[in-house]
Amino acid sequence: MAAIPAHPPAATWQPLVARALAEDVGTGDVTSEAIFSADTRLVALIEAREMLVVCGLRVAAHAFLELDPDVQVEPACGEGETAEAGQALLHVRGPARTVLAAERVALNLLARTCGVATHTQRFVEKVAGTRTSIVDTRKTLPGWRALDKYAVAVGGGTNHRTGLFDAILVKDNHAAAAGSVEAAVKAARASAPPHLWLQAEVESEADAEAALRAGADSLLLDNRSPAEVRRLVARFGAETVLEASGGIHLDNVREYAETGVHRISLGALTQRAPSSDVALEIVRPEAA
Repeated sequence: MAAIPAHPPAATWQPLVARALAEDVGTGDVTSEAIFSADTRLVALIEAREMLVVCGLRVAAHAFLELDPDVQVEPACGEGETAEAGQALLHVRGPARTVLAAERVALNLLARTCGVATHTQRFVEKVAGTRTSIVDTRKTLPGWRALDKYAVAVGGGTNHRTGLFDAILVKDNHAAAAGSVEAAVKAARASAPPHLWLQAEVESEADAEAALRAGADSLLLDNRSPAEVRRLVARFGAETVLEASGGIHLDNVREYAETGVHRISLGALTQRAPSSDVALEIVRPEAA
């Protein structure tokens, strides 16, 4: 099991939960309010319906607590653990109206976070035994940046920059607008705060040499074949951090890792992660 990263600050995800509840519950759950009295209580659990990496228990629990802080929600397992089909993830006890009103939002949140963590772990397992780290990108669900990157880390992946503000990445469009990779890197190095990590996307050995000469800390090898990556690793791998990206998937990620590249970044970790199958089951009614 991967070391569990620090949980994202509540301010980065609690508003998301509140918006999701407002969207779903609106003025009230007319079905549950018509069937159950205010004092009807339930004992329920959320369970895995397939094997998954557990991630997002605190976030899912908050869906219930946002509606009623007196609902009791207890984890049945730990973040980062592998759960089997049928295994309990969360125990829930509280008013029937609250439990059922928060059900779908809690499940949606948990399905997404577990899905990203599980998908990431598949890539991490594929490159086991190599020196390559699996790294995420900014291709996250809008509004979900903190949770998506947390889920990647829970799955054993490594977080790239959080956003445009905490590292420099000179991409092909920057180079095209500046006239060359070297010109773009020189301008960034001269103007940006010196503590910021500077990575440059390169398409050839000449570009790589120019970027390093201009002060790049790392090179991004985008849409290069394994053979091309291997040549660039042989030439520059002892000199700088090399990251491969583009056109990499579960079927070929091992081939890329065996080139000796230091990092492989994949938008697919967050863009193409299937949601995990989770469900809420009523265990029993509970006396008020």
